[in-house]
Amino acid sequence: MRQKHPRIAVDIIIKRRNNKFVLIKRANNPFKDFWALPGGFVEYGETVEQAAIREAKEETGLDVEPLGILGVYSEPSRDPRGHVVSIVFLALEKGGNLKASSDAKQVEEFEKIPRKLAFDHKKILEDAKWFLST
Repeated sequence: MRQKHPRIAVDIIIKRRNNKFVLIKRANNPFKDFWALPGGFVEYGETVEQAAIREAKEETGLDVEPLGILGVYSEPSRDPRGHVVSIVFLALEKGGNLKASSDAKQVEEFEKIPRKLAFDHKKILEDAKWFLST
């Protein structure tokens, strides 16, 4: 019998030069049309830092400088597709142009946490309020 293992993902809280943060509107299920942090699954042979930089660029068009890890979010029920462990990075915008691509339907910058958030991203953003307010 094959054992099940959690999948590893990254999420990125991108703080822009104007002190707003970036969210994407999901184009696909689960949570289609909900706001979410840019992020995705780590590819084989890739570090989590490389995955964060890649996902930020793919979904938002922005180049980012990861500052560090906010935390690891591992609640088994956080993703309806299965057990996903997410490493959440704090990052600063360092270039690029804000534009939606990949599985992002839309990308916008925010000053406040919106209501309709995917997964456990409301909790993650609340955990990062100190970063977003500095």
